[in-house]
This record gives sequence, C-alpha cells and structure tokens, in this order.
Amino acid sequence: MEESAEQAVRRAITTMRANLSEQLTVDDMARAAMFSKFHFTRIFQRVTGVSPGRFLSALRLQRAKYLLVSTSLNVADISLRVGYNSIGTFSSRFSRSVGMSPTTYRRRAGFAQQIQTDPACVLVQSSARVEGVVHAPADQTCGLVFIGLFPERIPEGTPVRCAILTGPGPFGFDSVPPGTWHLLAQSASRECATGAFDSVHQPPSQPICVATEGPIAVRKDSVIRADVTLKPLKALDPPVLLALLDVRQLAVARAAGTMPSLVGTAARAANEHHASSTAA
Repeated sequence: MEESAEQAVRRAITTMRANLSEQLTVDDMARAAMFSKFHFTRIFQRVTGVSPGRFLSALRLQRAKYLLVSTSLNVADISLRVGYNSIGTFSSRFSRSVGMSPTTYRRRAGFAQQIQTDPACVLVQSSARVEGVVHAPADQTCGLVFIGLFPERIPEGTPVRCAILTGPGPFGFDSVPPGTWHLLAQSASRECATGAFDSVHQPPSQPICVATEGPIAVRKDSVIRADVTLKPLKALDPPVLLALLDVRQLAVARAAGTMPSLVGTAARAANEHHASSTAA
C-alpha cells in the first residue's frame, strides 16, 4: 500500500515538474496520481510532509533558482516560466523563501554570505534547548552542514535557530522559542549550492544531502534530543529553497584562518543597513 502511495505521489510530482509554467490545480495533480482529490491530498501530505500546493510552489522557486544561475533570462521571463504572472509576486515570494531577491541571488551566483535567523525570535525569553547529533550518510563524506529550526517542513526563509557545523557531529540550540518546529539539516557540494543540481537532470557526484525531524513541540523549559541522519535528496523530498553557503570559499577561508561569521540575525543586518544609510 505504501509503495503504491509513493508511486502515485511520484506521478503527481512528475506532472508538476513538466508543467511549472501552467496554472495547475489540485484536481489536475489528483488526476495524474489517479486518486480522488481528497484522498490524493491526504496521501501527498503523508508521503512528503507538505501539501501539494506547497510542494508545487517550492518546485517553482527551485526551478527559478536554477534558471537564475544557469541562464541569461531576465527575471520577468523566469517568473513566467515558473508559473507567476506577476513579477512582483514572484520576487516577493522568492525573497521570502530564499533569503535574498532574484537579482541578488544571480549576482552572488546562488550563494548566501550568512544565514539570518528570525529577528522576532532573537530576544525571546526561554530556557528550552534542542540538541542532538547529525550523522553522516552511509558511504558518503560531508563538508559543512547547515542545521536549523523552521516553522515548516520546507527549509526556507529565516530559521528561529541555526548553526553551521564543519561536518556531521553534535549540535545544540539554546533559548529556543516555544512553539512547534521542524529540525532540518543539509550539506551540499558547490555544484548543488549553485543550483546546478536539479533532480530533473543528472545529479553531481556528491548530491545535496538532507535530514529532517519533526514536528517538535518545544515548551519554555524543555530539553529535547533530536538526532538526524543525512541522506541524498530524493524526488519525494521537498526542495531546499534557502540559499546555501559557498563551501569552497569557506574552506579557503578556514584554511587561511579567516573564517567569517556564518550565522547572523536579520535584526542585526537591518540595524547595520540603517546605520550605513544614515551615514550616507
């Protein structure tokens, strides 16, 4: 039964990928999966962890990331190719999910200089802690590992807490805000970070690896253990939308003893921007 459900979801995802520029409905996806609309939505959520609509939206933005770094198409053309009739809507959703605007993402070749945390959660008073170990995937080596707590199953936007590990190993988040969070980890080669890896195409020799745990219910005084194991990203996994770090540049910086700060806060970035604007 589980295998047939996954096959149905795969058919739906294949239909999504083939029609990213079209206005697909849940009915269209359900027909591709050969299920009723209600049954399809329930199965899709169970298999992938997100709704069909959220998965489709993530695929659109994943494809946009790929087109931005691999083509010279302008942002307006890219927005149409991934199903957005309004460039303003596309740009705002891309910026919110990826962490930078489409033009900035292209200018930086798909890299983030820092991972910003949610400013609303920076000063939250809490003694809660989430800790554990990130395990390496079987028969693979990993470089830098990003791990963070997100409101949803898709790694996008600003995490409430995050860290950059030099490799698989222990992690810990203090002062975690009360709420329900998803623990998401990822490790990728440079080819993946630039968006050159798109699961429609042939993956590189070191594909992006991901791990997830949750939902995790956190109270103000709770201490939660959550171990995760990185595995190669599969077609049934929601796309990674958050812009990744440039692992080669960071490796060079680390070797030179000039390792930059990799985790910042959106609040601090906003203050720095305000200060520079005032000075100007």
